Amino acid sequence: MTQDQAKALVGERAARMVEDGMRVGLGTGTTSVMFIKALGERVKDGLRIRCVASSDASTALGRSLGMEVVSLEELPELDLYVDGADEVAVAPGVGLYLIKGGGAALLREKIVASAADRFVCVVDESKIVKKLGKFPLPVEIIKMARPLVEPRLAELGLNPKLRMKQDGSGPVLTDENNWILDCACGVIENPEETAAEIRSVIGVVEHGLFLGMAEMALVAGEGGVREISA
Repeated sequence: MTQDQAKALVGERAARMVEDGMRVGLGTGTTSVMFIKALGERVKDGLRIRCVASSDASTALGRSLGMEVVSLEELPELDLYVDGADEVAVAPGVGLYLIKGGGAALLREKIVASAADRFVCVVDESKIVKKLGKFPLPVEIIKMARPLVEPRLAELGLNPKLRMKQDGSGPVLTDENNWILDCACGVIENPEETAAEIRSVIGVVEHGLFLGMAEMALVAGEGGVREISA
């Protein structure tokens, strides 16, 4: 099974969780795209839902597939949020720990996730880790604050680096017109402590640690889709 096939499989599985009349949060990224497309097929078949998306790209995709995608102001309470992750680790007795933000939508993703009664994470087996940190931890910052934030994160041992566009034309901009610092911090032994340290830095908007927010991960692999919960 290729990674794309795994993403499609888990996206279809998550789409089957959506029931008629639900208020659904649409995530961002390649696996979320598969979920949104699978959900769009169900909408074509008559499923009635209202949605809020965590990025401009997911909003456009959902609407192109015939979904009613509105703002969080119009729909502030959601039944279900489905999104991918860059890494997933299980913290026994606490919940699932995620790193998100590879798609530069971590701020909106965290906002929409916090509005939902349930957050289900959709990933392939390659994203499951024992401890977070192999994937660089994204930190969204106010552009003006970079001269202050970057050295402070470096002092914390997080090794921040400004994320640049692939074509080299400049820094990646989030939908909120902020910058992303990717922190190659290695294994994160105490995610709660790291999260608190980052949030204490003036100029930081949000970080990509999603701790105990997701109730379940749907994981696609050679054996099909399995469920992981803490």
